[in-house]
Amino acid sequence: MCRHLAYLGPPVSLRELLFDPPYSLLRQSWAPRDMRGGGTVNADGFGVGWYPGDGEPVRYRRAQPMWSDPTIAQLAAVTSAGAVLAAVRSATVGMAVLDGAAAPFAEGRWLFSHNGVVRGWPDSMVPLAGGLPVRDLLTLDATTDSALLWALVRHRLRAGVKPARALAETVTAVAVAAPGSRLNLLLTDGHTVVASAAGHALSLRATPASVVVASEPHDDETGWREVPDGHLVEATATGVRVRALAEV
Repeated sequence: MCRHLAYLGPPVSLRELLFDPPYSLLRQSWAPRDMRGGGTVNADGFGVGWYPGDGEPVRYRRAQPMWSDPTIAQLAAVTSAGAVLAAVRSATVGMAVLDGAAAPFAEGRWLFSHNGVVRGWPDSMVPLAGGLPVRDLLTLDATTDSALLWALVRHRLRAGVKPARALAETVTAVAVAAPGSRLNLLLTDGHTVVASAAGHALSLRATPASVVVASEPHDDETGWREVPDGHLVEATATGVRVRALAEV
């Protein structure tokens, strides 16, 4: 079902964020604590996106388990950023396992990830996919539910829809087309994080100067709070708002 996280705040090393915590994203690739809806490990790829400055993000994605790639450990030790989105992947049976299928997906300043599954794939999504430009369908990073969800969100963002509404509208439309789907979506532009809790766990921890939004807490320290199902998070490094998806 995948695991993901986003961080905004003072620059930290990727190692400190992704490797050092006792239940880090690295550990979640082989020993997640909350894999609802099937799956036991997240070994079908991983990806990290970070913002080295005020421009577009840099990405590193691979189709192998996070623990088996020595490059990411070396990179994480020497790379710091104040905005990060990262994910480990558990591929749904029948979906491609390749670098392009791993989150984060990207365009311009946007980074996107999906934790969950779209039920009835691909037939359930034919009507929604039919509303996208043909070019968007021909240039998907991969033939997966997550890549198509990104195309649906991105289409709204390009049309000028605000990020929170773009996520909420996408979750609502997919939930109607494919009932029972798990749709925890995560989106950032390096300044704001927007995330949905829909069918799967989502937690956040905020301090006066930082915020982490994650599929599951990466440690047992105080300050974590669970986002209720059917709710949306909007966060900056200095403030968090949680409201029902229906209210967005």
